[in-house]
Amino acid sequence: MRVMGALNVTPDSFSDGGSYFNTDTAIAHAEQMAEDGADVIDIGGESTRPFAQPVSPREELSRVLPVVRGLVARGIRNISIDTRNASTAHACLGEGASWINDVSAFSHDQDMVHVAKNADCVVLMHARGTPDIMQAGEIAYGDVVQQIREYLIERVNFAISQGIERKKILVDPGIGFGKKLAHNIAITKNLSAFANIGAGVLYGPSRKAFIGEITGIKDAAQRDFATMAPIAIAELQGVTMVRVHNVKATVEMLSVLKQLQ
Repeated sequence: MRVMGALNVTPDSFSDGGSYFNTDTAIAHAEQMAEDGADVIDIGGESTRPFAQPVSPREELSRVLPVVRGLVARGIRNISIDTRNASTAHACLGEGASWINDVSAFSHDQDMVHVAKNADCVVLMHARGTPDIMQAGEIAYGDVVQQIREYLIERVNFAISQGIERKKILVDPGIGFGKKLAHNIAITKNLSAFANIGAGVLYGPSRKAFIGEITGIKDAAQRDFATMAPIAIAELQGVTMVRVHNVKATVEMLSVLKQLQ
């Protein structure tokens, strides 16, 4: 399993809001994640936590572009842009980023699919609505795994119809994006159901609320130890990549697990 390090260049991320809002601090943290074994650094300038309000593409770009430039200047090239906005993705790809991680799966900005043709890899994620409303109201699914699977199949087929090769697409079932505890558990137990939709599966349980619900840990930043359990379950199901905040702990755990399988 490969490891994606999450870098939130925002003042309001659910897990580390404001910690890496300063450009120099963000670059230093990304360099540390790369040293710790991250295969890809995923940079986001708009919080997608539950009930987060959107920011303008201009503001988002002003947050992430200096970080992209700084990392490229330091020789770090496996950079993903966590964005729903085509203009942000386009500008960052032009400065040396190579991945696009779109939580809307190309449904937010109609131009994104065209920009994504220039990326080495794209991540298409399932979400129930936009971040500001995804956890509001009644959250109900029939068969949550099957419904998400069908949605991701449709999104991947759309991407392919627009000229993006399947081998460049990872799908993400979207843990915490419009799901209750039972839904997140069902998804985690059935990650293999998403394996053949694109080129692989990206799974992002790190510090999420469902871990807090299970453990009682209210502070998201204190959930790293507990996060190791769903990551291990994902590895045992053949998941391609996991998106995490604590790269060092994840890499160490996976190295031991690999020897024990």
